[in-house]
Amino acid sequence: MTTIKEINYSTYGRCVEISNGTVELYVTVDIGPRIIRYGFVGGANMMFEDAQRTICEKGEPFDNMFGEGKAWYMYGGHRLWTSPEASPRTYYPDNDPVCYEIIENGARFTPKAQTETGVQMMMEITLCPDSSAVNVYHNIQNIGAWESEFALWALSVMSPGGKEIVPMPDADTGLLANRNIGVWSYTKMDDPRVHWGDKFITLCQDENASIPFKFGINNDDGYAMYFNHSNMFVKKFEPIIGAYYPDNGMSYETYTNNRFIELETLSPLCLLAPGECIEHAESWALFGDVAMPSNDEAEIRAIVAKYV
Repeated sequence: MTTIKEINYSTYGRCVEISNGTVELYVTVDIGPRIIRYGFVGGANMMFEDAQRTICEKGEPFDNMFGEGKAWYMYGGHRLWTSPEASPRTYYPDNDPVCYEIIENGARFTPKAQTETGVQMMMEITLCPDSSAVNVYHNIQNIGAWESEFALWALSVMSPGGKEIVPMPDADTGLLANRNIGVWSYTKMDDPRVHWGDKFITLCQDENASIPFKFGINNDDGYAMYFNHSNMFVKKFEPIIGAYYPDNGMSYETYTNNRFIELETLSPLCLLAPGECIEHAESWALFGDVAMPSNDEAEIRAIVAKYV
């Protein structure tokens, strides 16, 4: 049975706990919202936490757009953004209380409307009563006075020390290219954290790394895996093949530095009239006692066949 109750957690204040006795999620409602915890009951948190609010963006552009002294804090966990990324617009200071409504097996979270950027966000989170399966539904409405083009961007900031695996597209496109791989200006192609395999890309989070690393890809298979704490986190979404995605065609992006790693899915770019909405869904699962694999692709394929 899935239970929903309000708790206080760490420095985040009020959170909504969604649990079925096997796994649990904590969702912040004094700020955010963020899915700040996802893990087995009594076990390690798969999400990164910045409980001391050390990661923030602020300064004159934020003062001018949002009001004097306003700052955006990462907080950690899973969040909802818009793409393409732009500062300060993307970094809305979501530091206000969040309204929530309990629904069957979960809750719906509606933060304060972003009048400065013209969007209203919403997340709906449900947990299967008898498994680790989570559905995260995201919705953004254009509440501005004119058309606005953006994509919905769902970012899961994961705890340090793990390893991510992303599948390569494998469609037979004949004489045409079948994959888009985007890299950012600070990305080193020979970075030791990444392994560019034939069927999979693996990326390790390294707390001793000195520079960040980011790539994007048209993730046509619609999943990624993250191994940490002897657990495996699986994140799935439904890419729309051939749709117009941000960053030159990226339906999936990932970023890592010396503190965390992000698993990011995106919707296609959409031109929304005032009042129109864009939506995007993810499904999560958590499996225990799964060893972190090597870069051997036969080993990875066996894990995918068993769990994904």
